[in-house]
Amino acid sequence: MFKKVFPLSAILSLRFLGLFLVLPVISVFALELEGSTPLLVGIVVGGYALTQAIFQVPFGTMSDKIGRKPTLLVGLLIFLVGSVICAYSTDIYTLMIGRFLQGAGAIGSVITAMISDLVAEEIRGKAMAIMGASIALSFALAMGLGPVIGAKYGVEFLFILTAVFAVLAIILLFTKVPTPPKIKHTYHATTKTSDILKDPNLLNMIIINAMQKGLMTIAFVLIPIILTSDAFAWEKSDLYMAYLPAMVFGLVAMGPAAVFGEKYNKPKEIFLASIALFVASFLIMGLTDSSFVFVVGVVFFFVAFNMMEPLVQSMITKFAKVHQKGAALGISNSIAYFATFIGGTSAGLLLGISDRETIGISVGVVAFLWFLWTLRLQNPTKYSHLYLPQEDVDTTKLKNLESADIAEWYINDTEKLIIVKYATDAIQKDDLISQISK
Repeated sequence: MFKKVFPLSAILSLRFLGLFLVLPVISVFALELEGSTPLLVGIVVGGYALTQAIFQVPFGTMSDKIGRKPTLLVGLLIFLVGSVICAYSTDIYTLMIGRFLQGAGAIGSVITAMISDLVAEEIRGKAMAIMGASIALSFALAMGLGPVIGAKYGVEFLFILTAVFAVLAIILLFTKVPTPPKIKHTYHATTKTSDILKDPNLLNMIIINAMQKGLMTIAFVLIPIILTSDAFAWEKSDLYMAYLPAMVFGLVAMGPAAVFGEKYNKPKEIFLASIALFVASFLIMGLTDSSFVFVVGVVFFFVAFNMMEPLVQSMITKFAKVHQKGAALGISNSIAYFATFIGGTSAGLLLGISDRETIGISVGVVAFLWFLWTLRLQNPTKYSHLYLPQEDVDTTKLKNLESADIAEWYINDTEKLIIVKYATDAIQKDDLISQISK
């Protein structure tokens, strides 16, 4: 599994590392450019999430139709061009175009879908945890290295590094990433992309993903501003003392949460525990006068986010039909990026009209209402996959395989296998084999 997942995680991590490197310093850099205004600087910083939201669905759908690798190449090339434009921009509008292009190379959902193609569903949670951990490590490295490299060599050099990372990602794509198996899918009813939003299970996961990402942006707006304000008077160079322990505890919590949610089929319990920590984190950050306790709130937030992240992505790939994984992840990530953009904008507006205590309580109340809503969720049906040689299966019997306990079946043309996804508690493996064997 690791050999299949690591190259894809490395590609995504290189991309995020380049984006994260500029986060601590891009606003200062943008303010010095010709034509700059505070509003345009805000668009430069947040515009990336906006174009990510717009292009997640097209890229996800395109990957279902023309293949994952060609789609990844297109996305990485767009990201590369955007990074080069940012590096050589001399006015705010050119920088804005570059940032929009960086976001337009929206390959996150394609990589997640490709991992689901290459890794068996039973161990997909661990694969998502590896991917999530690599992104978290990229963020931790970027927060430490970005300000240092930017101060010594200039922000332009950070964008050049980002372009270099894109080239390295393309090399990895064609030297280390295996080609996914060619899948044929046959269904008795026509399925459309719009059906994704009609599936209550998928819709629930999409909403959870959006709420999680919206709270993330709110936290990243509030944490540095509050710690460097008169309330705590930290220096910017001291912020690592809040982020470092939070990242460590978050990474430690991610593995057990993924195992418990996947192996024991208890994602609902993990979601509820995560949301409870979100509530606690914002209340603590809003109400405490102790910097130590504030950091505890930051740790709670990162633990909650990292516990939830791999499970959300894994659940979406489980509920989606095999030919709609890319589209489902694209829709989910698109809505999540809109929530990211809205969360950051809302946090900025609230800081201008309200105090820290009111903001903490308000966000905590919203998160608590989310907790109450999540109580209505049910853990998913536990499915297993039956893998049979294509030559041993009677295709006539297979086409007549109609049952509420059969989620789907499809053909792996590359490996000449028939795969049937069935409810473990309702169907015995031997009985299923006898129904479709020659």
